[in-house]
Amino acid sequence: MTAEAPKQPESGQAPDTRAKTMALQGVANKVVLGLLSAPLISRGIGKKLITLYVVGRKSGRHYTVPVAYTEHDGYLVIGTPFGWGRNLRTGEPLDVRYKGKRRSADVEVFKDEPGVVKYYDVISRDNHNFAKFNKIGFDQAGNPNAEDLHLAWAAGSRAFRLTLR
Repeated sequence: MTAEAPKQPESGQAPDTRAKTMALQGVANKVVLGLLSAPLISRGIGKKLITLYVVGRKSGRHYTVPVAYTEHDGYLVIGTPFGWGRNLRTGEPLDVRYKGKRRSADVEVFKDEPGVVKYYDVISRDNHNFAKFNKIGFDQAGNPNAEDLHLAWAAGSRAFRLTLR
């Protein structure tokens, strides 16, 4: 008898997402986006946040999303459990505002469990606010909890590596 690997929810299903938006998330995002677009201020808060300019793959609608990032092995690494992440595709460039400057970036998407767990681990170690928001705890040695990382993937999270141009 072989054990079947856990499956990520199919597209169209409503996953039981662990990370939840805040009641005033839209207002908070607008404030953060304003700060990230100010050249001098963005150098301070831009140490952990970038702005993504996402285009809806079906609607064509434009979204401006502030998101936590981590620099790792020459890439910017981000992760999200939210729907806007489904608009990013491997091989399709994306505009970002990084440290106050708008640039283009190549995207690599990770939806598989090993990829999501690996990069959520990387981001969580670097950014404990990201870990807290995504309900990822730490063991006594300071390592992200493996079960929490698995649950983030199972709830539909995706991870992304961005290569700035």
